[in-house]
Amino acid sequence: MSNQVAIVTGATRGIGRAIALELASRGYDLVINYRTQEQEALELCQLIEKKGVRALPVYADIGRLEDISAMFEQIDKVYPQIHLLVNNAGISDEVYFLDATPEQFERMTCVDWRGVYFCSQYAAKRMIAKNIKGLIINVSSNQAEANWPRSTIYGPTKAAVSKFTKNAAMELSLHGIRMVAIAPGYTDIGWPADSHLREARDRLPLKRFAQPEEIAKGVAFLASPDAAYMTGCTLTMDGGATLPVVAANDFV
Repeated sequence: MSNQVAIVTGATRGIGRAIALELASRGYDLVINYRTQEQEALELCQLIEKKGVRALPVYADIGRLEDISAMFEQIDKVYPQIHLLVNNAGISDEVYFLDATPEQFERMTCVDWRGVYFCSQYAAKRMIAKNIKGLIINVSSNQAEANWPRSTIYGPTKAAVSKFTKNAAMELSLHGIRMVAIAPGYTDIGWPADSHLREARDRLPLKRFAQPEEIAKGVAFLASPDAAYMTGCTLTMDGGATLPVVAANDFV
């Protein structure tokens, strides 16, 4: 698998970083997309190259269509083929509906939804041109299905990603390309000790948060031959967060 190439957007920290390292350990050459954290991207590439595979850092603001186009043009110069795209880049800002601004709506929608759409399109066209039976993995969220306050922008963007995964998978299957999604729940990406998010831990059925490395292993499973018959579906990894019915539940 050493000649297979994976692109990970938003790869410099948290879940994206863990995904990049996990895929590198499985023999993929990597494209490390970053927006603001250039130094972190360079350091991550060094770690990846120590695993005996190649790594290419590429700047792109996934919320800007011109940046997406430029990113793929840069990738084309180094890697003639793309086998795997992981659409991880996203913004999960919390804002109450009555406080949300048009700027917040535009920014989150452009990155979390439009960016996924057009990164997928650019990657799929390249796979088809080279007759590669590739894979696109979209990082969704359990908020695509469940409901939280302060999530009237983020939740619907992830619902769009999950629905897009189904519709696009149907079209891409004509070319032997699979598209799947993974929906993490609360994942500890280094929240401050006093973050209100930490209050949710004991209300989760498994009484803990996910670690980024666990989500990365879920992505690796979806990219493995063991998942070769999966397309158009979403793998939820949220510790059971969406299971309880709070109004009548002895476990909450």
